[in-house]
Amino acid sequence: MEKKHIISLGGELASGKGTVSKILMKRLNYSVYRNGDYFRKLAKESGMDVTTFNEYVEDHPEIDRQIENSASEYAKEHDNFIIDARLGWYAVPQSFKVYLKVDINVAAKRVFEDETRRTTERKFATIEEQKADIKKRYELENERYWQLYGIRKADESNYDFILDTTNLTPEQVADEIEEEYKKWLEE
Repeated sequence: MEKKHIISLGGELASGKGTVSKILMKRLNYSVYRNGDYFRKLAKESGMDVTTFNEYVEDHPEIDRQIENSASEYAKEHDNFIIDARLGWYAVPQSFKVYLKVDINVAAKRVFEDETRRTTERKFATIEEQKADIKKRYELENERYWQLYGIRKADESNYDFILDTTNLTPEQVADEIEEEYKKWLEE
């Protein structure tokens, strides 16, 4: 399979995909394609928070396929970009496939304290409630992806590079991804 100059950033909720994609975009002079933005936009247009929309999409698989197909279609005509999407690796298999992991407690704290997420996600009174919501979203997505595509997003064999972001700064994460990406391109 021919490699493309595309990095697909997948991973767990609040693992840093969005922040790291912005750093890599600047460093590599790449554009960014975000499935999550599209998903949040659809949720907002439907008058739902993202967890409720995740539940809704379970009964409307055409929405999920539309979202995933959009990344694949974009990659047919573009190069030199980053896909910020949980299934970017699946939609564009010729990309450098990265999976970012994070401790659930750190993820919950990141989401709970992120004001930009508060416009599209449920607001919780405690970090523990936020953590429960993250787990629920993870399970909903994982089951939906299994039913629709026969894949598990956390199956590490799907990726070229896996990194735990729990104790790293976004710049450190970007450094490691950039280094591994360059090696991958040279192979």
